[in-house]
Amino acid sequence: MTSDSLRSVTRVQAALSAPGMPFAVTATRSGPRYTGGPATLRDLLDATRAHGERPFLVTAGGALGYAEHHARVAALAHHLLDAYGLRPGQRVVIAMRNLPEWQIAFWAVQAAGLVAVPLNAWWEERELAYALDDCGPALVVADQERAERMRPWFTHRAGAGPRLLTVGDRPRPGADRFEDLPAPAPGADLPDVPLDPGGDATLIYTSGTTGRPKAVAATRSAWCAALLGPRFFAATAVLSAGGDLAGVPPQTTLMTYPFFHVAAFSTLLPLMANGGTAVLMHRWDPAEALRLVDRHRVTMFVGVPTTALGLLDAADRAGAGLPTLRVVSTGGAAAPPGLAARITARFGGRVEARNGYGLTETCGGVLANLGARYREHPDSVGRPCPAVEVRIAGPDGSALPDGEVGELLLRGQPLFRGYAGDPEATAAAFSDGWFRTGDLARLRDGEVYIVDRLKDMVVRGGENVYCVEVEGVLCDHPAVADAAVVGVPHPLLGEEVAAVVVLRTGAAPDRDGLRSHVAGRLAAFKVPAHLVFHPGPLPRNPTGKLLKPALREQVAALLPG
Repeated sequence: MTSDSLRSVTRVQAALSAPGMPFAVTATRSGPRYTGGPATLRDLLDATRAHGERPFLVTAGGALGYAEHHARVAALAHHLLDAYGLRPGQRVVIAMRNLPEWQIAFWAVQAAGLVAVPLNAWWEERELAYALDDCGPALVVADQERAERMRPWFTHRAGAGPRLLTVGDRPRPGADRFEDLPAPAPGADLPDVPLDPGGDATLIYTSGTTGRPKAVAATRSAWCAALLGPRFFAATAVLSAGGDLAGVPPQTTLMTYPFFHVAAFSTLLPLMANGGTAVLMHRWDPAEALRLVDRHRVTMFVGVPTTALGLLDAADRAGAGLPTLRVVSTGGAAAPPGLAARITARFGGRVEARNGYGLTETCGGVLANLGARYREHPDSVGRPCPAVEVRIAGPDGSALPDGEVGELLLRGQPLFRGYAGDPEATAAAFSDGWFRTGDLARLRDGEVYIVDRLKDMVVRGGENVYCVEVEGVLCDHPAVADAAVVGVPHPLLGEEVAAVVVLRTGAAPDRDGLRSHVAGRLAAFKVPAHLVFHPGPLPRNPTGKLLKPALREQVAALLPG
């Protein structure tokens, strides 16, 4: 029987998306689209001028207000077009930690009609070099650490590569410094360049099961849908709980997602629309998070489940009541089933738990479970936003009835247009206009329940680790004859990376050496936490494909606890 909470959510969402309402949609051949809202992200940026001096980004060094942010964005956008001579459609790489300059650069790129290419700040030299070669940027904006990792790539190009704009005090030969850019003029307008809503706004790299990173190309229109989806879910939460939208003040959010991650966009876009404040951290630290929540009167915590659990543990140890906190929202990885109940018990129902589902290819969160419904059904990832349709498909792509497990397919406005420069991967990702997520799921009462993954990857604390990439690096080691990488359960991270290795004859087991080998080539989150040495050939089927389920069982049996 349908619960009262589901009826409430269904009723509220139907009202919010009815014709003439803020989240109304219209049907198109490619799925539903919002009838209102901004046409491009530049429209959202210009609208933030109304927030005036309200703080947008807060760091240890101070606050950046909306008016100043807009002025600095406008100045940089003009500089990109006038001083650098960049042309609309060219690509600009952004590679740095969560610094205010990251947001200034991103929004200047949008205002100038360029394409932003955020790179994973945890990537090492080899990974960064691949993406730089692949996207062919006209400009790279980087902090000092990322600039140093990219130095060999720039050196090999000997002046033929893109311009480099760095953030930080150390000047670099041949590079410009963010700190030396012309001073912004208060109230300056953005460049007057035509922007096609169907043109690309971003290329964001993900990894495919082939192990080669792919550039997910998303349009300006898709990102505008990515703004409206989270706002729709937030409105659902307030109204389902009997609240009044007019009485909800802007959120002050502790931002733990890295800016390059799509989950950060799902937080920041609606925050900017509402004039909210994002409190930034240099790196995750639970004790520091507690201090920031208290100092800045944070009302909303966002992060992967690991960080949410870390915050709760730290609060328990310190006996902290966190009186200003109102929402804990997680994403980027599957949440432990008990997280919602723990949040409810810890705060006596004062703090709302939210969870959802999204991918790089969906421009962030497109399904959400919230409020009472999340507490009752923590295994559900919720219902889709109005601009997304859901199908659970059988092997032939046909829709399956409620309760049956099949592949989760999606279509609608927030979906990416394809993988840039990779028509084969793009064709494989779509079935009759529906995006194949690679996740196995079932549908019940309009809600989606994720069951498993088709894709061979490990989701470690919100970061995708594609097994074949790590396997390739392991097999490059002279002592390794064969290797397989699988995911094993972890109580906080969701999954952890484990490797099964077959050594060459005469080679001695050296776990630290193998981990160091991987760490020198890949990001730290891809380094296997567990290494198992296999005494003989790895199990494979007649075509040579690794039998991963059998390996997972073997590894799990060998791990403690």
